[in-house]
Amino acid sequence: MKLISHNDLLKAGCFDVSLGIRVTEEALLQYHNNDVIFPDKVSQIFNQEEQTRINCLPATIRSKNVCGMKWVAVFPPNPVRYGCPNLNASILLSETITGYPIAFMDGTLCSDIRTASVSAVAAKHLARKDSEVIGFLGAGEQARMHLLAFAQVLPNLKVCKVASRTSGTEKKFIDSMSKMLPNLEFIACDTDFEKAARDSDVIVTAISAQIPLLKADWIKEGTYYNHVGGWEDEYDVPKKADKIICDDWNSVKHRTQTVSRLYQMGELTDDDIYADLHEIIAGEKTGRENDREIIYFNPVGLSYVDVALANEFYEKTKESIHNLPTFEFKQSSIFE
Repeated sequence: MKLISHNDLLKAGCFDVSLGIRVTEEALLQYHNNDVIFPDKVSQIFNQEEQTRINCLPATIRSKNVCGMKWVAVFPPNPVRYGCPNLNASILLSETITGYPIAFMDGTLCSDIRTASVSAVAAKHLARKDSEVIGFLGAGEQARMHLLAFAQVLPNLKVCKVASRTSGTEKKFIDSMSKMLPNLEFIACDTDFEKAARDSDVIVTAISAQIPLLKADWIKEGTYYNHVGGWEDEYDVPKKADKIICDDWNSVKHRTQTVSRLYQMGELTDDDIYADLHEIIAGEKTGRENDREIIYFNPVGLSYVDVALANEFYEKTKESIHNLPTFEFKQSSIFE
């Protein structure tokens, strides 16, 4: 079994958003074509108000002969309280011929790329093709990763507005992202979330909040809204949308996100959800039908995409780094 660190993944070139988008779209189609085993995740929530939790997410890609599990800790107060990221993850991969494990790796890079890649695949099919202005509520790791991914699928983007809880984090976001995307104009909104959202063609809430920051009145006709975290928008936002699309509605409706809360309160039904993303990618349902539609996309995270991406990382790392540490499993019985 290969032991693969975060640095090993970076050294092998796995920080590759275009790879993430390609693998994500392929994995969604594999799921649509019944090539995936996708059990429910197990979530242990330690604080309901803060939503600090550790999740266990298994999945199998049959055609790849790979089964995996992501062990992910989500602690929203971390950035403010401890100055560290709110998410960390590890991934275990096994092959499904003999059942032996093949890799244990850092899962944080995979999680970051997968989250942004799912959103980017959705934006590719659901945002207006002429979208020029993107507005971010939040300026952390996921906001940065989402901007990199959206720039891949929305080539007409010209302006990025960003609002965070502090002007300092907005400045850090702009300092780092302007070097990576020099053709974009960046606007710091001085902690004004309305300024970031209003008149934006694409809105992304990537912020560790459990309060409704985004208001429906700020959303213009034709907007694509990408919800990333938990409860980041008021209930009138999904009510205003022409279409609500999820990565997997059956998973979303049992969570604590905005549309989940509406469903649990009886104010939103299964019939109010237009589609899951794989149905649109497969051509079973139409994505955006005109430039006036407000489209609300709500992902919850799909373990089979993590497994597909982690397997790609494993192969990439195995090929490029020949001295990876390994753990050898003893083959004989302890009684022999």
